[in-house]
Amino acid sequence: MNINFTLIGQAISFAIFVWFCMKFVWPPLIGAINERQRKIEDGLNAAEQAKADLASAEAQVEQEFAAAKAEAASIIERANKTANQMIEDAKAQARLEGERIIAQAHTTVEQEVATSREELRSQVAQLAVLGAEKILQGKVNEQEHASMLQQLAAKL
Repeated sequence: MNINFTLIGQAISFAIFVWFCMKFVWPPLIGAINERQRKIEDGLNAAEQAKADLASAEAQVEQEFAAAKAEAASIIERANKTANQMIEDAKAQARLEGERIIAQAHTTVEQEVATSREELRSQVAQLAVLGAEKILQGKVNEQEHASMLQQLAAKL
């Protein structure tokens, strides 16, 4: 065997092998590699999108938390205002009730004073009649002197 012939045969065999690999083996491998790269790229894009969505969701949660906090503060403020208004209303009602009780007490006192004055006038008139009776040593007729006693009571 000749070395040149063997070398040429091996070169031809190698060329056929390379052609066969490039024709039938290489395209599926390149397709699989490209598919794998595309999947990895899609996965990375999805991860980036998920990070962006997470950041957006965190911002939205923070915004809603701030809104809820503001609303809670508003509700507390309204409750405080309502409580203060109720207290003021109760104070005003109590003031009115106190004034009514005081006015009623004044009226009652005035009535009792008037009644006491009338009783005192009556007692003074009786004492005057008794004194006059003792002075005259006789009994004074009450029916005859009723008008005189009324005038005396009116003067007192």
